[in-house]
Amino acid sequence: MAKLQTGEKMPDFTYDTPFAAGVAFSDTARRVTGRTALVFLRYYGCTLCQYDIHRHAKEYGQIAATGGQMLVVLQSDPKKLAAQLKPGDLPFDIVCDPEARLYQQLDIRPAASQAGLADAGTILKIAKAKAGGFTHGDYEGDELQLPAVFVMEQDLTLTHVHYGKSAGDVPDTKALAALLR
Repeated sequence: MAKLQTGEKMPDFTYDTPFAAGVAFSDTARRVTGRTALVFLRYYGCTLCQYDIHRHAKEYGQIAATGGQMLVVLQSDPKKLAAQLKPGDLPFDIVCDPEARLYQQLDIRPAASQAGLADAGTILKIAKAKAGGFTHGDYEGDELQLPAVFVMEQDLTLTHVHYGKSAGDVPDTKALAALLR
């Protein structure tokens, strides 16, 4: 599949979370009055991903204030995450895609090399994550995986599409909330 573009429809899919199986994404998009952001990161053990997840959870009020929601997609096993998280630990769902099927379907490619993962912004984010006490956990999925962000209306029409250029290339909570308005 070619990379998605603004104005196209996000293909519907069924997903598992650490606490639920077989959830239809179209149903999830309709459970709020506003838009939905689907944020693709790498995996739960990734220091950068932990930092982004924690930051979005801490600042989730900005997302909720838009009438919208966000979900985070990880190449993590739902059973493994269920052993690390409890229901309600995060104000958003984690979509578990351990076989990276969604990444492939949406053409979210890995970097060509380790050097292609990091830019100045990523290096700064890694320093903030380490200063915040985040440490690397279990490796899962593709270590070179790049992120992506898709924002859509309830009918899955895309209003924003961003394929990350480095491992840290995802919007912060304030920028994500602006995209959900």
